[in-house]
Amino acid sequence: MDVREYIEANASGFFTALKDWLAIPSISGDPARRGDVRRSAEWLQAHLRETGFPLVEIWETGTQDAPGLPAVFAEWPAADPDAPTVVVYGHHDVQPVEPLDEWETAPFDPIERGDRIIGRGASDDKGQVFFHTLGLKANLAASGATAPPVTIKMLVEGEEESGSPHFPQLLRDRRDRLACDAIVISDTTMWAADVPSLCTGMRGLTEAEVSLHGPSIDLHSGSFGGAVPNPLHAMASLLAGLHDEQNRVTLKGFYDGVVELTDEERELFARLPFDEAAWLETAGGSRAAFGEEGFTTLERVWARPTAEVNGMWGGHTGPGGKTIVPREAHAKVSFRLVAGQDPRAVQEAFAAYVDEHTPPGVEARVRFPSSGVRPCFSPIDSVGVRAARRAMERAFGTEVLFTREGGSGPEADLADILEAPLVFIAVGLDEDQIHAPNEKVEKPLLLKGAEAAAYLWDEFARGQEGS
Repeated sequence: MDVREYIEANASGFFTALKDWLAIPSISGDPARRGDVRRSAEWLQAHLRETGFPLVEIWETGTQDAPGLPAVFAEWPAADPDAPTVVVYGHHDVQPVEPLDEWETAPFDPIERGDRIIGRGASDDKGQVFFHTLGLKANLAASGATAPPVTIKMLVEGEEESGSPHFPQLLRDRRDRLACDAIVISDTTMWAADVPSLCTGMRGLTEAEVSLHGPSIDLHSGSFGGAVPNPLHAMASLLAGLHDEQNRVTLKGFYDGVVELTDEERELFARLPFDEAAWLETAGGSRAAFGEEGFTTLERVWARPTAEVNGMWGGHTGPGGKTIVPREAHAKVSFRLVAGQDPRAVQEAFAAYVDEHTPPGVEARVRFPSSGVRPCFSPIDSVGVRAARRAMERAFGTEVLFTREGGSGPEADLADILEAPLVFIAVGLDEDQIHAPNEKVEKPLLLKGAEAAAYLWDEFARGQEGS
C-alpha cells in the first residue's frame, strides 16, 4: 500500500478523531478553561502514543507560583542514529469563540459539512498539527519500516493564542531534549487550494505609546494660541515625519540589516495570481494601494518593514467647539519588522526619534508594552525548504510557489534558541476564518497535508542528495 492509498483508506477514522479533539474547548486566554487546555494536552498525549511514538510527555510551563499551560512533547527516534532530527511545532490551544451568535454551528460541536470540518481549531491549529500523525503512519505503512527515516520530535504548546508567554523559557529549559537539525512549522496558510505554496517568513512586531505633555491645564486659545507649543500640533508633526516622500520609515538605522528580496523571490511572488482590485475589496473597500515606493503590494505586506499610526487622541473630542490649546496628546504606533531587524533596536531608534523631534516646552514619554516579537525567515534555497517543496509537489502534483505572512508568532524563538532553520509546511487557507466565527478546514487539503508530511521525512533523509 502506497502513501496515498493508506491515507485514503484511513481518512474516515482520521476525521472522526480530529473532531473528538476539536470538541475540547482549549481556550488558553480564558482562565475558566485552564482545565480544558490540560484535557486537550492529555487527549493529544494519548493519541500520539496510539500513533506509535515510544515517548510522549506533558511538559509543564511557568513556575509553581505562576503556572502556565501544558505543552505536549513526543519523540520517535529513527532507526539510523545518524539520520537528521526534525522538530514539528504547533499548538493545541484555540481562540475565544465570541460573538457566539455569528456561528452557524456550535463552535465546540464540530461537524462535517461536505468537504469541510467546521469548529474552533479546525484549521488553527489542531487540524494542521493532526495531519502529521496520519502522514507519519502513512510513511511507515508504505515503507514497511518500524521507525521513521528521520528522528521526529513533536512540540505542541498550549499558550500560542495567548502570546506564548512561557514558551521561550520552556525552550531554554528543554533545549537539550529539543536538539534538532530543522524545525517544521504547520501553523500558516497556502495561497489557495489550487495554488499550493510554502511560507518562507513571518514579520515581527513592536509597539509603542507616545504621550506629549505641554501646559499643566488646557489653555484658552484666544489668550495663548500661537504663543505656547500645542502638544497635538507637535504630535501630528512627529507622526507625519515617520515617513519620507517615498513612504520609507525615517528612523535612523531602521533598514540596517534588512534582508532584501532576491530576484528569484520577486519573480516567484509575481507569478502568484494576485488580483489587486479584489484584494482592495477585502481591505475594507480601500480605494488604492499604498506604501513604500519600488515594491509591489505583496512585497510590501510580506517582506518590507512598516510603521503604522494605530491611534491618536487628545484635547476636545466631544460635541460642539472648545477653543483650547490642549495640555496633552497621545498616540499608539506599531512597527512590522522583517528578517534582519531587532525589535529592541527599533524601540531605541523610535525613542531617539521622539526625543529629537519633540519641540521645546513639550515633555515626551515613550512606553513600550513588551519587548516585541522578532521576525523569522527561511531562504528558499535552503536544504529544508527545498525538501519541503519537493514533498508538497509530490502530494499536490503541481509546482509549489512561495509566500510570506504578515503576522507574528513564536517562530523566531524556536529558531534562535534551538539554533535550527525553520521550514513552513501547511495547508490552511486565508478563507478558513481563523480567529473568527465559523472557522473551518478543507478535508481534502488536510489529507494532502498528511501526504506531504509522509513524503517530507523521506525528503529530509535524502538531504542534499535530493536538491
